[in-house]
Amino acid sequence: MLHDRDRIFTNLYGLHSPGLEAARRRGAWDGTKFLLEKGRDWIIDEMKKSGLRGRGGAGFPTGLKWSFMPKASDGRPHYLVVNADESEPGTAKDREIMRHDPHLLVEGCLLASFAMGAHAAYVYIRGEYIAERDALQRAVDEAYEARLIGKDNIHGYPFDLYVHHGAGAYICGEETALIESLEGKKGMPRLKPPFPANMGLYGCPTTVNNVESIAVAGTILRRGAAWFAGLGRPNNTGSKLFSISGHVNRPCNVEEELGITFRELVEKHCGGVRGGFDNLLAVIPGGSSVPLVPAHEIADAHMDFDTLRNLKSGLGTAAVIVMDKSTDVVRAITRLAYFYKHESCGQCTPCREGTGWMWRVLSRMSEGRAQRREIDMLLDVSYQIEGHTICALGDAAAWPVQGLIRHFRHEIEKRIDDYAANPHSEPVRVAAE
Repeated sequence: MLHDRDRIFTNLYGLHSPGLEAARRRGAWDGTKFLLEKGRDWIIDEMKKSGLRGRGGAGFPTGLKWSFMPKASDGRPHYLVVNADESEPGTAKDREIMRHDPHLLVEGCLLASFAMGAHAAYVYIRGEYIAERDALQRAVDEAYEARLIGKDNIHGYPFDLYVHHGAGAYICGEETALIESLEGKKGMPRLKPPFPANMGLYGCPTTVNNVESIAVAGTILRRGAAWFAGLGRPNNTGSKLFSISGHVNRPCNVEEELGITFRELVEKHCGGVRGGFDNLLAVIPGGSSVPLVPAHEIADAHMDFDTLRNLKSGLGTAAVIVMDKSTDVVRAITRLAYFYKHESCGQCTPCREGTGWMWRVLSRMSEGRAQRREIDMLLDVSYQIEGHTICALGDAAAWPVQGLIRHFRHEIEKRIDDYAANPHSEPVRVAAE
């Protein structure tokens, strides 16, 4: 349970001004020059000790990622790119940071860039985020005006920050597709290696980090790695923004300790599951690309990277999508399958062909117009897509389908049997189609 004194995002709900003066009163830009004077190695070491794991979905240790950047420049400039392309269905955390606490992000960009020897950073914002871009741009302008950033700033480290507006493609949330888009090309993932730390934006060493990962850096460095590491659970430290949506009484964004149980999270912040906990069917714990977890497994599970991985799912972006027993779970996953078919960039054959095939088969299954043997065929195809594409979109498309078959095969079988018994009946549909 997170105490108010440990909150990093103290203006998450926009109750106060997002402007520079108000941000300073909340603690932003406090002693930034002092932190920079401690040196690059100290900052990276402190981030490593904090145990912060990337908040964009993969959960890779942030300090370790920063340390991959070359120590000395070989003549090429270094870049920091902030991934604000928050396109994962169910995720609504980064938009609140940019709208209500943008100075935490701007300061974090300066600190992270300094640690990696970068003199320029780019924030790549999702195309649909208009208010967020305006709010962040205002914060950047304020920081330039106050000489907190810029070529000749009060911190003595030349640094420029650019806000770049994307066109609204899910695939541009993948770091190398984001870099391609930033360079003005079609957003299509690159083959790795070479990794961005060696060959990223404009062929230069680049680190791509999520908004939340960068925005917490200033507070971690000010309050100390030991403070952050003292929150949460082993290997899953700190606080985390959770976006809770679906069948709860009060959907919300909330900052909580990493590792809080699902029951505690929903009861404390959302007024419980709609119709009571007995009405819970399943939960997608980390945005639409992770497999769902049935009620009996998730109810008292810790919401952290390792626990959810052991449940064959993942924390992802901590976008908790709650489904009660009124949910047509087969059609819900069919809808996600359509989303991934639509957002595939088409570069890799397994993803380009497989996502459409899975959606078509699931569409028939959701109405019962299929045969039982097709369930195993669908599972087999999902395994042929997973791990066989350049980026993780293939995995993201395959995992919800695998989760459905793993936990709700009986639901598909029942629908097929019902349709076979009465083929002339109306197909099963949900009201809100």
